[in-house]
Amino acid sequence: MLIIWRFFLGIGIGGDYPLSAIITSEFANTKNRGAMIAAVFAMQGFGILTGSIVSLIVLFSFSNSLNSEDPLNYLQIDHIWRIIVAFGAIPGLVAIYFRMTIPETPRFTMDIKGDVEKGARNIQQVLKKDDSNFDDQNQDEKKKREQKPSFKELKLYLIKWKHGKVLLGTSMAWFALDVGFYGINLNQSTILKQIGFGGGDNLSQYEILKQAIYGNLITSALGTVPGYWLTVLFVDKWGRKTIQIMGFVALTILFLIMGLCKDILGQLLFITLYTLANLFNNFGPNATTFIIPGEVFPTRYRSTCHGISAASGKLGAIISQVWFLGLGADNFKAIMLTFSIFMLIGLGFTFLIPETKGKSLEEITQGQENSNQIIPD
Repeated sequence: MLIIWRFFLGIGIGGDYPLSAIITSEFANTKNRGAMIAAVFAMQGFGILTGSIVSLIVLFSFSNSLNSEDPLNYLQIDHIWRIIVAFGAIPGLVAIYFRMTIPETPRFTMDIKGDVEKGARNIQQVLKKDDSNFDDQNQDEKKKREQKPSFKELKLYLIKWKHGKVLLGTSMAWFALDVGFYGINLNQSTILKQIGFGGGDNLSQYEILKQAIYGNLITSALGTVPGYWLTVLFVDKWGRKTIQIMGFVALTILFLIMGLCKDILGQLLFITLYTLANLFNNFGPNATTFIIPGEVFPTRYRSTCHGISAASGKLGAIISQVWFLGLGADNFKAIMLTFSIFMLIGLGFTFLIPETKGKSLEEITQGQENSNQIIPD
């Protein structure tokens, strides 16, 4: 059942990633566009932190039964994770409402749908100048003006190296990042247990779970959330590419140190380095790999290419889990060194991506929009 519903979740998130970035990108002004896209993505940090807080509250509510000697305690743990998972439906329902009411972006409406009038009304709606609904007129005429992009057209666009290398850069950087990002985040409790945080022969099941949640809270509050908002603060000043390069370099070094020096670091120093890795994940490529694909491609292909880039990242997430399980948590050194290598790979592919700081979407994609457009007979 988890696999089945994860599949449908993947379809939803697969659409939401490009939509969130591109709707924000195409409505934003040039000066603050990076910060606005980053702020959308930064809400993920609050979601992660909220998940840990909800987990702790639910665990505390079962403390009496878990601390008892009841042999059926495992049933209580089963209830705990089901309640935590079910809580995720609440923000999902809220998101559905906003997805249903948000207007299409003016650029898409005017450039692809060929409906200049509706594009202007969408702008008015977002600016709160006009909240009324409009019925489209002259539908036949508008359908004639509509120029839907095709996969053949996308192929012709991407086979040109100057265009294809950008998609290669955004996809491979996201792929390499997610090998490490999901490798440590989906196995965070296991990694912390390797240094004695949330493990031990004399601890009760309740204490093990509590320490694991505390570890997640510490790394989220001190690393994950601040990292996202540092990106919001500096992305339009330093540039997307600069922050992505900085993040990949920092992560390469941090994973190397954690892998090679794990036995001599000590618990406090290791958690500090691990928290820094979370910080530079988000004040770095985890945020910028989301921002850049929403800017570097023309309107006709922007959402599709962002989706391809995001899907490449999720492929990296799958590989990281297979690799983690294949090596086993005990082979911690090899896991960290592998993550470090992938951070270097991501760094290399970053140089295929242009800097978008301070440029309008039209300046970034100048000459690309209709360079391969197929005109029907």
